[in-house]
Parts: sequence; C-alpha cells; structure tokens
Amino acid sequence: MRIRLTDIAEVIRSKNAGPYQLTLDIIFKESDTFLKVCKAKVINKKLITGLYGVTEDKVINIFEFKPAKAIKVTLARTIPSGSLGDTDVYGAQQHAPLLALELYI
Repeated sequence: MRIRLTDIAEVIRSKNAGPYQLTLDIIFKESDTFLKVCKAKVINKKLITGLYGVTEDKVINIFEFKPAKAIKVTLARTIPSGSLGDTDVYGAQQHAPLLALELYI
C-alpha cells in the first residue's frame, strides 16, 4: 500500500540534539500504522541519505519507540548550530523533506 507520511503521522518535526546533531521525529496517529511502518523498515538509512543528501555515516541512529508510536532519526549536522553558514540554528525546519514522502507499506 502506498501512503503519504503526512496522512499517517500526527507529528513530523525536527530539532537540535546539541550543536552537532539534528533529530527528526515522526509520531504516528495509530499504533497499527506505526507497527506496519516499523515492520516494513521503510524509514531506513538509505531513505534518509537520499532525502538529506548525506552519507550513511551521518545517520547516527534510527530508533523506534513503541510507547509513543514514534520513529526518531538522529543525524550529524553538516554545519554546527550557530556557525557561519548555518541557516537553521534550532534545526526546527529540517523536517521539510519528510513532508512529501510517500511510503510503501
């Protein structure tokens, strides 16, 4: 089944995880859908590297947190927060590539 992430997620957000890391949070509306996405392993390093144009070593962790129906992705920031050239000090706008994502589950 093909479905847009924005249709099945209650929250899609990004934020700093310190000055050198960025966290992406996907919190699902329903447990069943969350479990299907987790089982299909469609949120993976290959997907994240493609969306964010980084190498796999920059994807620090992908963590499925069942009590919150959430998937958390931690990335190494390409530019430390607040450094010259940083365009999003708080990392609050880095979730945008996830908004157009379609998954096959």
